[in-house]
Amino acid sequence: MPNLWKSRCIPAVASLAAGLVLAADATAAEYATEKLRLNVETVAAGLDHPWGMAFLPKGKILVTERRGRLLLIDGEDRHEVDGVPPVARGGQGGLLDLEADDNFATSRRIYFTYSEPGPGGASTALATARLSDDGKRLEDLNRLWVMAKKTGTPIHFGSRIVLAPDGKLFVTTGDRGEMDRAQDFSDSAGAVIRLNRDGTIPADNPFAASGKGLPELWSKGHRNVQGAAWDPSRNMLWTVEHGAMGGDEINAPEPGKNYGWPVITYGVNYNGAKIGVGTAAQGYEQPLFYWDPSIAPSGLAVASGEMFAPWRGDLLVGALKYQLLTRLDIEDGKIVAEERMLEGEYGRIRDVQQGPDGAIYLLTDESDGQLLRLTPAGD
Repeated sequence: MPNLWKSRCIPAVASLAAGLVLAADATAAEYATEKLRLNVETVAAGLDHPWGMAFLPKGKILVTERRGRLLLIDGEDRHEVDGVPPVARGGQGGLLDLEADDNFATSRRIYFTYSEPGPGGASTALATARLSDDGKRLEDLNRLWVMAKKTGTPIHFGSRIVLAPDGKLFVTTGDRGEMDRAQDFSDSAGAVIRLNRDGTIPADNPFAASGKGLPELWSKGHRNVQGAAWDPSRNMLWTVEHGAMGGDEINAPEPGKNYGWPVITYGVNYNGAKIGVGTAAQGYEQPLFYWDPSIAPSGLAVASGEMFAPWRGDLLVGALKYQLLTRLDIEDGKIVAEERMLEGEYGRIRDVQQGPDGAIYLLTDESDGQLLRLTPAGD
């Protein structure tokens, strides 16, 4: 049985933004946190609801905007990349997550997700393409996977991508606002999907041979997974998903397992009505951590490296509702405490990633969104 930890059992460390110290650069500021002081630098502003980012060689960063625009940011230079496929823009739909291939320096290949329009509405899709040598367009575009059932609901597309070290990749989905789809194993809604990098199905997927579920399924029973990351030190996948009113969850999805939505949940419906049978039932996995009230989590990273040594191995989660970054302290494989930072300072935090330089990067989902870079401040 996993260690279940509810966020309000141990009081979170309050946001310490009151200790703000303006840095010499008008685009940077310092904040005190429990274990270190943070320098927060604005790398880029004026972004239109950015959603995902990918790091390229020589400090370049690709950023998606939900409206369907892909941007290449190189210092003070910023330009749009052509060749993005049509997206179903509206609600939570649009151009979503983004990852650069491990060997991008030679392949120039990227992976991205989007809400694909079609008969019946839209659904989550995964595509790959080559970024041209001049960085101005996408070439050799290939859709690798798509959720077969399209619907008109504009919510719960999930959509995080994780490139696993074994050459596989994970894609998360949401229930598309139709909760019962998360328990239908012939449907890829409310799931974690696992694929080979070319879009084919790994032979060792849990349902690839049995036919008891779609062959691309890794796990089911998720509501809307908008954060996912690979943990290199523990060799595992972490996810964070939205609950309804309460019940946001941290999970470590395992093959073939059912994470309960909407049969079990620690949240209730927005009208206060009970959802499912309660918080536990046989055959359904418990979350490793949950929030009540909800923080609306989106974006997740595992801290590593020397730059953030005091946070090494901890989970960093962005929050839309409370506009904060939260750190989940992990000791002996268990989440033992939570620290909330930057609350209300920068807006809705949509994505959290650790860059190749060791810094922590954030995207804020606003009409004037920002790309932020976090580093430890000097003594």
